[in-house]
Amino acid sequence: MRHYGLRRGAASRRTVAARPAAIRLGALAGGLAASLLLVSACGGGGSAAPGDGGEATSAVPAAEVLGPVAKATGEPVRIGLISDGKSAILDQSVEFEVGKAAARYLNEHRSGIAGRPIELVTCEAQSDPSKTSDCANSMIEQDVVAVVVGGVAAQEAAWTPLHDAGVPTVLYSTSTPTLLRDAENTFVLADSTFGTVGLPIELAKQAGVKKVTAVVIDVPAAKGVLEASAPAAYEKAGIDFEMVAVAPGTADMTPQMQQIAAGSGGVFILGNDSFCISALNGLRAVGFSGQISAIAQCITDATRTAVPGDMLKGISLAATAPLGTDNPSTQLYNAVAATYGKDIDTSKIAGINTFMAVAGLQAALEDLTGDVTPATVLAAIKAMQQKELPGGGGQRFQCGGKAVPASPAACVSGGLITELDDKGQPTTYEVAGA
Repeated sequence: MRHYGLRRGAASRRTVAARPAAIRLGALAGGLAASLLLVSACGGGGSAAPGDGGEATSAVPAAEVLGPVAKATGEPVRIGLISDGKSAILDQSVEFEVGKAAARYLNEHRSGIAGRPIELVTCEAQSDPSKTSDCANSMIEQDVVAVVVGGVAAQEAAWTPLHDAGVPTVLYSTSTPTLLRDAENTFVLADSTFGTVGLPIELAKQAGVKKVTAVVIDVPAAKGVLEASAPAAYEKAGIDFEMVAVAPGTADMTPQMQQIAAGSGGVFILGNDSFCISALNGLRAVGFSGQISAIAQCITDATRTAVPGDMLKGISLAATAPLGTDNPSTQLYNAVAATYGKDIDTSKIAGINTFMAVAGLQAALEDLTGDVTPATVLAAIKAMQQKELPGGGGQRFQCGGKAVPASPAACVSGGLITELDDKGQPTTYEVAGA
């Protein structure tokens, strides 16, 4: 009998029902930024873009989801939003659209910040380190009290001027050690290692598995993600860990998978979709019946075509948001996008992540009163009590070094886990690892 790790119906964790049809997998936790670069470098075999999800509709009226009117009044509070926007590499312009819609919603229904309306100041970095640094300096010159850094390729180019100026800086994800170690004015709304380390450990604990073998594409960027933090984390969890590196382009992994199947325990796969296709088909060829988890980039349309449904079913992946499902988080996000935006593509993970960051900043400042300055904002964020992260599918957050002691900037511990059905689509999302 195959074990899938997630125990369906477990009362101790939150689940949200998914609509498997026409959805693509939500993004993985923030620690996978390195593997995102890996996927770009190695190339993917499919047309599906990891991180995009299908739109799920809801019968709940938008007015009911948005809640009562509680308008902000008085002098505006300037909040910055830096995004690469639309560049030659990627189109992240949805972040600006969502940021503006989120600000309008927060001003209309959540009393803005300290009762004052949010004025969103935006800057497009276009994946250019020089422009990214200019954006940060522009924010400082315009006297913003905090900055949300969205999908920015040159994160440190944005972060360094803001950090040096003492401006509170919120990122929905980063894997950069310098940023994660900052205990002064950096706040990250995703667990940097959950998707690569926390996910398989959590699944192993749930299923009583005593060993996990990581099948990793043999390039430094991929191996380095695990070498940096996996051994200590597995040792602390009391679970044996082994890493098997396989060369890129290996079409037949049956020999390597035969060796893994002869042992025991679960398997975690880290690589792009073509790598994962070979790994999964290799595991199927040797009759592996154990627990399988992977990074979200494994599952694209190419994977769904090349790997039989009986092998896809039960694979577990991590996500930052329950995109493509009808649940309170996506109901709120979709209602905000429809009411306060115009033609926002709510299937893009960058959009809901931006909503989580902007609305999360406002939620962290709910108890702020009086003067609103970078110093008072910083103090309020660090003093916040744990609360639910808007748009996070039930995840909770608390900044100020309380969530992940080893990463003082992290405000979230754990993430979301989903299991795939036989079509390679998510079934439910559950909060885990918190």
